[in-house]
Amino acid sequence: MSGLTSRLALEADLPALEAVMDAAIGELQKGFLSPEQIAASRTIMGLDRQLVADRTYFIVEEAGRIAGCGGWSRRATLYGGDHTPGRDPDLLDPAHDAARVRAMYTHPDFARRGVGRLILSLCEAAARAEGFARLELMATLSGRPLYESYGFAPIEEIVDRRGGAPVPLVRMGRSI
Repeated sequence: MSGLTSRLALEADLPALEAVMDAAIGELQKGFLSPEQIAASRTIMGLDRQLVADRTYFIVEEAGRIAGCGGWSRRATLYGGDHTPGRDPDLLDPAHDAARVRAMYTHPDFARRGVGRLILSLCEAAARAEGFARLELMATLSGRPLYESYGFAPIEEIVDRRGGAPVPLVRMGRSI
């Protein structure tokens, strides 16, 4: 993780974040999903501006270049971008609910260099500071190894068909 810095995302970062997400969806899922499933992933994944507005979305940079991004949420939506159907903006209760780890993306040029692990540690610390005792997320097949190495365990496997082709996902959780 040498040379990596982190900060909260700002609205001015949105175009650059969308570019990182596009590259990550298109490249890092190869070998896990078919081209049709990767295309369908764009319907169920992507930028959620609410995370930036809530000040719960992080950017990791190296030498001024965005290496990755991701955040956490105190809202009920488990995954999906602004455009994804079925969003739920209701606030979670830290005494009963798990905070959501959301919209984790690493630029392909920075894959397997500690970016995701750094974002997870930032999310964990921030959620714990707000009284949450548990984290949940929806993992892609390409992201699952990172989350398992960080201590997340599978809760359920699902298939999301909202983008056309079926996209397999894994709901995972972890105590903090």
